[in-house]
Amino acid sequence: MTDPLTRQRQMVAQHPQNELARYSLGRALFDRGEFTEAKLYLQIALEKKPDWMVVQILVGKCDLELGDRAAAVTAFVRARDLAIAQHHEGPLAEMEQLLSELS
Repeated sequence: MTDPLTRQRQMVAQHPQNELARYSLGRALFDRGEFTEAKLYLQIALEKKPDWMVVQILVGKCDLELGDRAAAVTAFVRARDLAIAQHHEGPLAEMEQLLSELS
């Protein structure tokens, strides 16, 4: 049986223009603690769909895990703005909490 990460990589290889495949691979890498590579795939997904709030949040969390607080703050501010625009209360509260902790 193929492990989930290998399947995600195969999906990206088969569908390189599919932002959902890129997100799924980025998420799988994030969950495994491979933050540098995760961020690469998440950023590609975000370039294709810049208002994808969940991906924006994960990019910020990658930055935070990689020790780049300034980039994390920038990503979280963008995610907060998307949460406001899209009326997502849970993510908005999470971003406000993270931003408060980082300031």
